This record gives sequence, C-alpha cells and structure tokens, in this order.
Amino acid sequence: MNVFSYLQRLGKALMLPIATLPVAAILLRLGQPDVLNIPFIASAGGGIFDSLPLLFALGIAIGLAKDNAGAAALAGAVGFLVLTKATAVIDSTINMSFFAGIIAGIVADHCYNRFSDTKLPDFLAFFAGKRLVPIMTGLICLLLAWICGHIWPAVQHGIDHFSLMVSRSGETGWFVYGILNRALIPFGLHYILHSVFWFSLGDCLKVTYDLGGAMHNICLAPEVVKGLTVGGMVPGIDGSAISQIASEMTRGDLNRFFAGDPHAGVYMAWAYPVFMGGLPGAALAMYFAAPKTRRPLIGGMLLSVALTAFLTGITEPLEFSFLFLAPGLYALHAILAGVSMVIVNSLGILHGFGFSAGLIDLVLNWGLATRPWMLIPLIAVFFAIYFVCFSLAIRFFNLKTPGRETQDTLAQSVTDDDITIERYITALGGKDNLRSVDACITRLRLTLADNRRLDEATLKTLGAKGVLKIGTQSAQVILGPQAEGIAQRIRNHTGL
Repeated sequence: MNVFSYLQRLGKALMLPIATLPVAAILLRLGQPDVLNIPFIASAGGGIFDSLPLLFALGIAIGLAKDNAGAAALAGAVGFLVLTKATAVIDSTINMSFFAGIIAGIVADHCYNRFSDTKLPDFLAFFAGKRLVPIMTGLICLLLAWICGHIWPAVQHGIDHFSLMVSRSGETGWFVYGILNRALIPFGLHYILHSVFWFSLGDCLKVTYDLGGAMHNICLAPEVVKGLTVGGMVPGIDGSAISQIASEMTRGDLNRFFAGDPHAGVYMAWAYPVFMGGLPGAALAMYFAAPKTRRPLIGGMLLSVALTAFLTGITEPLEFSFLFLAPGLYALHAILAGVSMVIVNSLGILHGFGFSAGLIDLVLNWGLATRPWMLIPLIAVFFAIYFVCFSLAIRFFNLKTPGRETQDTLAQSVTDDDITIERYITALGGKDNLRSVDACITRLRLTLADNRRLDEATLKTLGAKGVLKIGTQSAQVILGPQAEGIAQRIRNHTGL
C-alpha cells in the first residue's frame, strides 16, 4: 500500500471518533444556562469532548484494523494511556493531546494486523492471538513515550509554529486554509487538516463560574488564568464567582469554541456561507443550465443534495456531482471558500459546529457565537455569488455539469428498489477484484486487484456521483449518505 492510500485509510478512520461530536455538541449546548440550564446534560457532553484524544485512539485502531475488531480498540486505549502517562513523567509540560490518540491508534492497528493471529508455545498460549495485541501495543508505546519525552517539545514547537504562521498571517493564511479545506476533499485527506486546526491549534484553560445562581463556562488564555483563584471574579464579568479552574488545557479551535473561548471559531465560521448559501446556489445554477428536457431527470437529485448541505452541512454529494464532470468549477469553489474565510474573519464573525456548518448547527450553537446574525446576509450573498459564477462559467465554457453530459454518458440513477448488490459487485469488477471495502459517510473506499476493471458507467447508473482512482489498486466511489449501508451489504455478500 502506498503512502497516499494509507493516508486515505487514516482519514477514513478519523471519521469514527469525529462522528461522536454531534451528540457531544448537542448535549453540551442543551445543558447550558442560556438553553435548558441542566448541568448534568452539559457535563455529559463535556465529558465526550474531554475524552476526545482517547476516542481518537479507539476509533483509529478500529478503523484501521483488518476486521474492525474490538481487540484493536482495547489495544488503542492501552497504547494511549501508556504513551501519555509515561511521557508526562519524563516531561510534565508535554501535552500531546490528539496526536497521542492518533499515534496510539496507528500503533494498535499495526499490532493487531501483525500479531492477532500469532501462536506462542503452549506455556504462553494464554497470551497468544488477540491477547498479545494490547501487550505489544503497550510495549511499543512505552518505547515511543521515551522517544516523545525527549523530542516532542521540538515537534510540538514545529506544529505550533506552522499553525501560528497560518493563523497570524491574516488574510493570506485564512485564504490558503479555505482553499486547502476544499481542495483536499477529493483525496479524502481533509480530516488530516482538521486534526491540526480543529483539535490542536491554540489552547486555553476552562474556568467555571457562578453568575446570578447559574453556572457558566469560559475558556481563557493560560497567562490570564494564572492570576485567577477559586472564589475570585472572572475579568470583565462583574458579579461572577469562580468555582473551578481546569487543570488541563483545552486545545483546538473546535474544542475551545465549545469550552467558551471567546476567540475560537476562526476555522469554522467561514463554512456557513459556503455550505448553506453557496453550494445550494451552485445546485440551482446547474439545474437551470441543463436543457429543459433533462431538468426533470436531475431536479430531484440536485434538490436533495442541496437540502442536505443546507440543513446538515454534508456537502460531498453535491460537490462530487460536478467535481469529475467540471473540475474547473470545483477549483472555483475552493477559491470561493478561501474568499469566504477572509470575509467572515475580517468581519469578526466567530461560530462553530459539532458536526458541520448546516442550519442545525447554526441555530444550536448561536448562543456561543460572536456576531452570528451577520452570517444570515452572507449566506444570501454567497448563494447569489455561486449562482451567478456557476451559471456564467457553465455556459461560457460549455461545462458538462449534471444534465449537460452527452446523451451516451448521461446517467439516470435508478431507485433503491432497483439496486442490487450483485450489480454493484459486478460493476466493481467482480468478487475476485475486491480486496477490501470500507465507507466514509458518503463514499466507498476500495482496495482492488485492478481498478481498471471498474465499470464507471454502470456505477453512475446505480447512483454514484463520481469515481476516483488512486494508483492501480485503490478507488473511491462517491454515493452519498447510503455509502455505509451499501459497503456493509457488499461485505456481507462477498464475505470480506
């Protein structure tokens, strides 16, 4: 397996722990004083956020293991605990945070795939097979802890330097981040970018305080918290009484936002105008650009994916509907994402999300945001910008967006009732062509004997929005939210 394919697998594995964020965000927000004011619900959501590095170790180990075994998850937890606790003894200032979870998960995966079938002499048979996996993971992570204890401060300095360089370079850094955020999606590598900016960039210490009989949280810079004490007042909040000061840092733009950091949300707010306004505008432009006779064929599909982007922030089905047909439009989309980030941050708008930038998160996290009302006109503006830009580009360059393909390549998706797993397997080159079948929210991730055997035309008639080939043995088939169910049915049918 080449490096690119491995990074794709890692990006897919990262989705498992990230998928816990919506329920964590919902619980955390519903329990806050400005919503339902139920502390135990808020604490439940906060507990998930506090344990995210460990969840990363568990999720990555399961996601990368050859058969998604629970034994790999146990090994991931063992590796994480060994790595973090041992490293802290060597240097108490080290905070590996999510990187510890990622490293432990990767080690656990390789140990599971290597040692889960190992046989030992009879007197050691109890420790053979899957029982050997957490033992080997712990030993390897112990060695890594010794290494990280000495080199991680320099590594962390490099990561922080890169992150701060982007964050402090103002409009240029924002623009580059916005472009990269969309440009990496076709390769499935955008979650690698998220792991740095959402979960590792910047830190603060959470301070819990009482104000008018209700408990509140705010996350402040460590240098500010140094001068605070329990029973004292939070700077700038008259009448407040500090009841608790966290001992561990909260790291990353997403975590700091939900912890109450008034400066967090820089790397999330930009997405609302693009996801809720821009992409639905692009869908409308593609609809009107199609010949009138073909609009009924694509109207339902475009409405569905546009509504999905608007409500939930899941954009891949819509993005992949034009990525392969008109890659120039996708380049324009990435540039406009960078423009959105510059505009939103220049206006001082800060907002976050537990899942993605859709209407649900916009409303749910409104009380934590800064100037969220300004997103409403921006959503409308980006709807108009995308509609105009896409309409002009499609017609001027005669781009083959949905409905404008030549008649012999025009794909008509069949209904779910017509789809059979046998047809999928045949279109994927047959059972003997499949080595592994995984899914990541909207796409099948395939390892194949030969990806040249894929029947792309048939896959598109089965509902695929696009097919991406990597090398000669890897491929992705973009299907939409039903990808996980189809992947499971293919695995059940083929015994993979």
